Amino acid sequence: MDTREPQIADTTHQSDHLYKGRRASLPLDIIVIGCGLGGLAAAYCLAQAGHKVTILEAAFAISDVGAGIQASPNVSRLLKRWGLGPHLEELGVKPHNLSIRRWENDEVVGFTPFGETFVKEYGSPYYHVHRADFHRMLYVAVEPYCNIRVGCRVVSVDPSKPSVTLASGEIVSADVLIGADGVKSITRQYVVGGPDAPMATGDSAYRALIPTEKLLQDDDLKSLVEKTESIIWMGPRGHIVGYNIRAKKEYNLVMMHPDETEGGVESWTEGGNVERMRECYQGWNIVIQKLLALIPSTLDWKLMVRDPLPSWIHKDGKLALLGDSCHPMLPYRAQGSAMAIEDAAVLGNLFSHCSDRSQITPLLYAYQSLRYERATATQVSSNLNRYIFHHPDGPEQEERDNQMRAAMEDALRVARGEKSTLVLEGNANQWADKTKSDIQYGYDADEETEKWWLANGDKLMSFVPSTSEAVN
Repeated sequence: MDTREPQIADTTHQSDHLYKGRRASLPLDIIVIGCGLGGLAAAYCLAQAGHKVTILEAAFAISDVGAGIQASPNVSRLLKRWGLGPHLEELGVKPHNLSIRRWENDEVVGFTPFGETFVKEYGSPYYHVHRADFHRMLYVAVEPYCNIRVGCRVVSVDPSKPSVTLASGEIVSADVLIGADGVKSITRQYVVGGPDAPMATGDSAYRALIPTEKLLQDDDLKSLVEKTESIIWMGPRGHIVGYNIRAKKEYNLVMMHPDETEGGVESWTEGGNVERMRECYQGWNIVIQKLLALIPSTLDWKLMVRDPLPSWIHKDGKLALLGDSCHPMLPYRAQGSAMAIEDAAVLGNLFSHCSDRSQITPLLYAYQSLRYERATATQVSSNLNRYIFHHPDGPEQEERDNQMRAAMEDALRVARGEKSTLVLEGNANQWADKTKSDIQYGYDADEETEKWWLANGDKLMSFVPSTSEAVN
């Protein structure tokens, strides 16, 4: 087992622009539970802020799991700030636009430009990336500065000391615990006060990857690769999302469908039945039928939901939750990883100010104050898309499609250099709602934290060291 001492990130050589070069004058020992995207991001940011960070991961090896993931401008600007821009350019795909289509005839009813439009409006691109590539990118960035311990399953937590007990019996102590252990979080139970069972949404998601060389051999499918679009096919009680990843070498499909099973497993890696998958989309257009015919196997992800927590911080003030452990997202808005990475950026920025242990609890509550409303609003927005996309054919579907068509026509007018003539707030195409997009994609976690600190930091920093800490 790796027990080496983690390095504190030397910002003279790496990311010296983070937090305006600021580093905590009191380095803390911080344990991050979970080595997913959120855990790695939190560890990176806290290490760059000057702290000694250990990641505890239950798995015995870091495996390449998952499929496509979306890195919108609110995430990509942070990753570029962390020096990961070249990796995004190499491994990611920048979609030119979003295309929303009808299930039966492939008719385009919605359109939103991404590409250079997003770069111009939000200062950073929109990328499609394989989750394994994304994870590896963060892992390589984090590894020199943190002690990453695999095969370390946390079985209990003492939030007051604070410490965790591993399955091996080892007790690991720290100044701060960060629970980044995902939707099946053990740390969440300690914040909530007991087991916190999820609720079934009634949906599941088949997931599959298809080599794009197969699509390029078919006249009906090759445009899916050549046009570099993000596509949503909407249908009765389900929808399908498709886009390119891995430098356009693979086509990612996520296929939402009614979940007919009792119980079930909340897992990204549960195998699915290919024949049942194809039955779900009988009658859908020829493009979908041909895509499904190219899928030899699939994963079936049972979608569960949890209500927003009243607090992400344990009452003793030394344990905080991050990412899916506190605000799990349904995939209908593609913002789950984005929220976790924003959480990490805010946490690292705040803890770069730490000069005394008495500030730990106020800093954690500052993190919650900065993040709670935004993450909760994104959860609600994600849930709304499920309702919008799954209308059966009829009056509500027609009204939805007419709203989307109007927004598409307006977007095309703007693309021609003409002025927008519509108020798009509340449009069924949430990506066409400029107000929502500005809030979602224009957000800069570091800027928001710096603003908060200017307004509130003096009060927080008024905490004085205790006698024992002053002696130390």
